[in-house]
Amino acid sequence: MTLVRAKKHLGQHFLTDKNIASKIVDSLRPVNGYRQVLEVGPGMGILSDFLLQKPEYEVFLIDIDTESYQFLQKKYPQLGERLINADFLELDFKAVFEDKMAVIGNFPYNISSQILFKILDNRDQVLEVVGMFQKEVAERCTAKAGSKEYGILSVFLQAYYKVEYLFTVKAGVFNPPPKVLSAVIRLTRNQTTTLNCDEKLFWQVVKAGFNQRRKTLRNALSALINKERMADNATLDLRAERLTVDDFVKLTNEIAAAR
Repeated sequence: MTLVRAKKHLGQHFLTDKNIASKIVDSLRPVNGYRQVLEVGPGMGILSDFLLQKPEYEVFLIDIDTESYQFLQKKYPQLGERLINADFLELDFKAVFEDKMAVIGNFPYNISSQILFKILDNRDQVLEVVGMFQKEVAERCTAKAGSKEYGILSVFLQAYYKVEYLFTVKAGVFNPPPKVLSAVIRLTRNQTTTLNCDEKLFWQVVKAGFNQRRKTLRNALSALINKERMADNATLDLRAERLTVDDFVKLTNEIAAAR
């Protein structure tokens, strides 16, 4: 079969190291309660080869690249409708998957944050994620409160998932090699079904706090808080990066109560 060309506008960097591909697939843990697994951006199928060797999985592949889709149709005719030529960011999870599932992939770096927010939007279905990201993004996802990498993505992901940094991947195992290091992380859904606060307000507070991260929360959240009733709130004298998920939940409740 004719090989697929990596396309810069799609952020494609095809993994070529089978040992790393096997290690990524083995990082999934179906004991967490899913059978269906969706691979995002399979390219020429280096991860797919290992996924399809696992009888415990019902594997789905999704790729926006028509050339990859046609290549994979020939390579895996047994997949049928489980090979999807579409944009992952537009996918209707409830229409495709029966219930709980996992997501895996060597994710396109140019839309990695959008992929993670799509997963957050479908967190009630997505029990686990194992994925390759730019190392900088992986570090943001796993960062703890107080570090310079800690931000909006850290808080939102860690509110609903246990996030683990698994291993770093060098540029030389990709074609074409990216100009950055890469890393594989794992997200495992935690027990939080809903946060103990107004979730819409929580998202507003976190975003506003980090959008002006050099300011104290009192200034960054000025449009959201009752300044008079919260004048003595000591948390507002901190910067957003100092607050854990639980701290943000508590602050959201305090803001709501003071309105």
